[in-house]
Parts: sequence; structure tokens; C-alpha cells
Amino acid sequence: MQFLAFAFIYPFLWLISKLPMKILYLKSSIFYYITFYIFRYRKTVVLNNLKLAFPDKNLEDLLKIRKKFFKHFMDSMVETIKAISISKKEIAKRYTYKNAALLEKYVKEGKSIALLGAHQGNWEWIAGLPLYTSANIFGSYKHIRNAFFNNLVTKTRSKFGITLFESKQIVKAIHRNFSTNKHGAYVLISDQSPMLTKKMYWSNFFNVKVPIHAGAEAMAKKFDLVVLNWSVTKIKRGYYNAEFTVITEKPKEEEKNFITEKYLELTENQIKKQPECYLWSHKRFKHKDRFEDWQKENL
Repeated sequence: MQFLAFAFIYPFLWLISKLPMKILYLKSSIFYYITFYIFRYRKTVVLNNLKLAFPDKNLEDLLKIRKKFFKHFMDSMVETIKAISISKKEIAKRYTYKNAALLEKYVKEGKSIALLGAHQGNWEWIAGLPLYTSANIFGSYKHIRNAFFNNLVTKTRSKFGITLFESKQIVKAIHRNFSTNKHGAYVLISDQSPMLTKKMYWSNFFNVKVPIHAGAEAMAKKFDLVVLNWSVTKIKRGYYNAEFTVITEKPKEEEKNFITEKYLELTENQIKKQPECYLWSHKRFKHKDRFEDWQKENL
């Protein structure tokens, strides 16, 4: 059954991925109209998230951001499909790096790096990062139940040289790399809403108290990883520029939660510059009313 589903859908995805970007963006505009006006996909979720994040903006401004978000969201969907067959030349032209040389600096020093990013701009096209650096690039992925689609996703994301590990195996992978003295940069997207646990760390994201993934900080301290923030600016439709910012070169010397808090600050600042380019359709604030109950349950 898994193969039948894959065999039916994959040819369409591959054919779509082979289309010129101009045609893909035409399709994106059509998908936007259908998603926004007919299916009304998560329009309420997006608006509620924007209201929480930007309480000082009036409704008219929030509705404008919401429209821009859905247009960008559809663009990111076709760009993800395009990644199946995109060439080195095209991804290098469309997804550039302001300061990729920063990675080389740490490669020469024999250090490994944690690259902390968010669901902002275009996060799938970071697959082209190995084209810009001699550093070994490692990433994690969430396993897809359909083995054939799982293979497609991992093949697409690793086509330019990224080595992928399943999310739950990433710590073991880092440990294995360090035991064999294999250095590199680990791409870690850390803005998802985590499951609640007793040891959960809570902080403010856009002045809303939410649980935060602190695993990246824990790994940085455990393995002494240089920590860089990775942010993406959308230059125009289909063109992005990524920039790395140093959070710390000495994670073991930083106070507890400093790395996580700095990451949140940098992520917020980038989102505020281009609010339409953040993934507002996911329920980032879904636990916002659980903090007091969580405190009572875990005291």
C-alpha cells in the first residue's frame, strides 16, 4: 500500500519539480487563491498567532501580514518540491550566504558547530550549504511512516552533501563523530512547540510564555560546540540570503539558558523584519495557557 501511494504521487511531484520557476510561481499563486479563499486553511490559527505576537498592530495590518504569509507559504511549498530536482547552479544562485566564510574559520580551528535556525524564510534550501563550505554538514529529520517518501525526503535533503540522521539519533551521531574526531556543523531547527515534560524549560517568545526546546543548548554544552544562529532574508520571490551570527564560541562557560535565550532573541528580531516569512500556521503558542498548571503539577 505504501508503494502504491508513492508510485501514484511521486511522478507528479517529479514532473512539477522539473518546471521552470516562473511556471511554479504561477502555480503557487493559484494554490494561494484556493488555499486562502476556498479551503481557508488555518486562517484563524495564523491570525490568532499574529495577534499574540504583534499586540500593538491593528487588525488591518495583521490581515495584510496574513495574506502575505499565505503567498509566501505557497511559494515555500513549490520551492520544497523544486528541491527534488534543483541543480547545484540554480540553488547556488537562489540561496546565497552572506558570511559562509565564518564556517571555514571554525573548520580550520578544528571545531564543530551548532547551527540554530527556525521555520523562517526558506529552511529546506539550506540543503545547498555544502556547496559553500568544506565543513561536514549534518542535519536531522523526522522519520516518515511511508518508507518510500521517507527515502525521497532524505535523498532530496542530502543531494548536495548533507549527512542526515533521524532526530532521535542525533545525539548518538554527534557522540560517534566526536569519538572518531570527525568535526562539522549540525543544522538544528529549534522553534517547534515541544511536548510538555517535567524538565521543560519555559521562556517568553514574543512576550508569550511558552515551552522551549533546549536540546540544542544541552548538546552545545555537552560537546563544546560553537553556536551560530542562522537567519534567512527573502530578497525577492525565489531568492534568499542566509547569515550566520555568533551566539557563543565557549558554550560551557555560558550561564544556563543563555544560548537558548539569545537564539530566541535573534529569531524574534529576524521575524519582525519579515513577519510574513515565518511559519505562523503551526501552533507555536498552543501551550500558552498551561504554564501555571504545569508549575503546580511539577513543584
